[in-house]
Amino acid sequence: MNEEQIVMDIIINAGEAKGYAYEALSKAKEGKFDEIDDLFEKAEEALGRAHDIQTSLLAREANGEKINVSILFVHSQDHLMTCMSEKNLIREIIEMRRERQA
Repeated sequence: MNEEQIVMDIIINAGEAKGYAYEALSKAKEGKFDEIDDLFEKAEEALGRAHDIQTSLLAREANGEKINVSILFVHSQDHLMTCMSEKNLIREIIEMRRERQA
């Protein structure tokens, strides 16, 4: 698999994780808290895939392989880190909503 495909896989998986997290937030707004855990599990799986790809690139570079750092690569890293932060914030927002409803 070439570097562009690897980078796109990071973006796709991070985007999928973000989508699940925002879907969970929508469910919380509707009061459907019983549907949230499954969505966060799917988000974690997608995020795990993106993170594994990132880790493999880091390991390759650490082993001396030259990794091309393109704008697309930088974008994928930005996308992944933003997704991780948003997922954590969304989880906190949902917990606050859950506490308010209790």
